[in-house]
Amino acid sequence: MTLHKKAGRLMIAGFKGLTISEEIKQLIHTYHIGGVILFGRNIGTPEEILALTRSLQREAKSAGYDVPLLISIDQENGVVRRLGEGTTIIPGAMLLGAAQDPVNARKAGELTGKELKALGINWNLAPVVDINNNPKNPVIGVRSFGEDPKKVSELAKQSMLGMQDANVMTTLKHFPGHGDTSVDSHLDLPVIPHGLERLHAVELVPFKDCIAAGADAIMSAHVYFPALEGEDNLPATLSRSVITGLLREELGFEGVVTTDCMEMDAIAKGIGTISGSVKAVQAGVDLVMVSHIHDLQEGAILKIAEAMERGDIDEAQVDRSIERINGMIANYVTWNEIEEITSVPEFVGSNGHQQEMAEIYQQGITLAGGKGDQSIAPDDKVLLIYPHNEYATMVEDKRYSTLEMAEQLKRVHAHVEVVEIDPANYEEQQLKTVTMARDFDRLVILTLNAAVQDSQRNFVDELIGTGVPSDVIAIRTPYDAALFTSANRVYCTYEFTKSAFETMAEVLVGKIEISGKLPVTIL
Repeated sequence: MTLHKKAGRLMIAGFKGLTISEEIKQLIHTYHIGGVILFGRNIGTPEEILALTRSLQREAKSAGYDVPLLISIDQENGVVRRLGEGTTIIPGAMLLGAAQDPVNARKAGELTGKELKALGINWNLAPVVDINNNPKNPVIGVRSFGEDPKKVSELAKQSMLGMQDANVMTTLKHFPGHGDTSVDSHLDLPVIPHGLERLHAVELVPFKDCIAAGADAIMSAHVYFPALEGEDNLPATLSRSVITGLLREELGFEGVVTTDCMEMDAIAKGIGTISGSVKAVQAGVDLVMVSHIHDLQEGAILKIAEAMERGDIDEAQVDRSIERINGMIANYVTWNEIEEITSVPEFVGSNGHQQEMAEIYQQGITLAGGKGDQSIAPDDKVLLIYPHNEYATMVEDKRYSTLEMAEQLKRVHAHVEVVEIDPANYEEQQLKTVTMARDFDRLVILTLNAAVQDSQRNFVDELIGTGVPSDVIAIRTPYDAALFTSANRVYCTYEFTKSAFETMAEVLVGKIEISGKLPVTIL
């Protein structure tokens, strides 16, 4: 294998479109890249996804690959999911944390893996094992199972094992922990100042437990840990003391280590994507992820090959990385298996799968407070007030809508009017909406990160102050629930998925009961 192809085996690349791009074909044939990452831009119908993954594997086979191509995706479920219509909506991590049953996490993980595998996706970049112990964390939040290290550890482990049961590779992220940050590493470099004792007692607990249970891969965090790295502002992804010293040598992890996307600003605005890719390999990672720009993908491969030729990267280390990558793939996928999947199985998005997950939603959605217990009566005139999509992080998929709550409430109740609010203009819409609200018997108010937006908080307070019985639903961060204890009822759905809203609508009219418990402290 040439140095260019050895360097290429370390690359995970993304591309645009529902069909294979010429740029990806070139990366496969010229450099034998290790794999691809799919985003919402690549996701069509289940049939289109399967056609895409089969075409990618055909290219790899014709290029002379010994083992199949890694085809990865961020299917965390909840607020970070890539699969769309025709597949099953599966609860995200914090809702599973609220359901408090590891059996549910295993079941959700297995179903996730089963549907991914049926579509030709063999590697999931999940579960998130970060401990969400910082209410101001802008990037993890409900992507975490909660704030208790032991509970997060058990739920993450069961989620991982469930996906492995379905023969899909898994990824623990983001090592050594991204939960206690107040900065999004897509936008800047977060710093976690805790000492080693605290890191071992909190952040590292799920990683250690999941490694012991057979973790396949671990994704590094673009976060600076002064207790672990002597060089100022060096992210964990680029730190040999973190990747090789802590993860490999101290924790004994022998699986595959991948970076998070090297185009994120914590890397790109510092050392740069291409130079950072070289330094990440020097630190000991096996796979470098460049999700978007072809020139950066090819440039990183060429620079890694040059560094190997100069001796700045040990070729023997790269050979060991390739052995790990190929070994992980061989454990989960074969060429024969790929050729056998010629059509989408009926179980993908089936009623049976949806019903299994509906039961978990019922166990996870949480009554978090309020002064009343009144359900909406059949003749009540209801005003539903909700903010349209406002994405808190760059990792979330912009295809999914808060509008679905209106459809679901109208499905179970005859008298519903709707007001959609632009989150950027709460103050402008406040007087008109509050005046309108007084003509209704009930208000249903959705909040989207009101805990960090004073204008939204003031708007909801004034609506509650009308005296019209108000149900407030925190559809993302549960920390919103602490703000509105004077409402009739306050709920947390932890995500604005169709399935969460189906359940919530039925709760509001008294058709079903829920049993979730808050997995984080909100007061």
